[in-house]
Amino acid sequence: MEFCPKCGSRLEPRKTTKGEETSIVLACLKCSYQKHGANKKIEPTVGKVIQHDPQQFVTVIGKEEQKLRTLPTVRIECPKCGNNVAYVWQVQTRSADESSTQFLRCTKCSHTVREYT
Repeated sequence: MEFCPKCGSRLEPRKTTKGEETSIVLACLKCSYQKHGANKKIEPTVGKVIQHDPQQFVTVIGKEEQKLRTLPTVRIECPKCGNNVAYVWQVQTRSADESSTQFLRCTKCSHTVREYT
């Protein structure tokens, strides 16, 4: 991190272009001071488009994962079978400024209930 010798502000890297040549300089945002360094040339690059599979972002607890029994449990009565223990987890299903959704899955019959808290 370097500072401006004139005003003491932090110098930030900026791209400058002269003709077809592009280089990086350290520039002060307050007093417009520029420090020309090693003048590293930046070669133009061709952008890549990365395609993601939507399934990468979905979390699903399948039958095999249910057998692991690593989820935390809570004492609550199942509305389907009357069992008193359920697995519990939370997922952010709505926007970030809203509360997360809590899921409860019965340890006996695997009935799943969602609670919007």
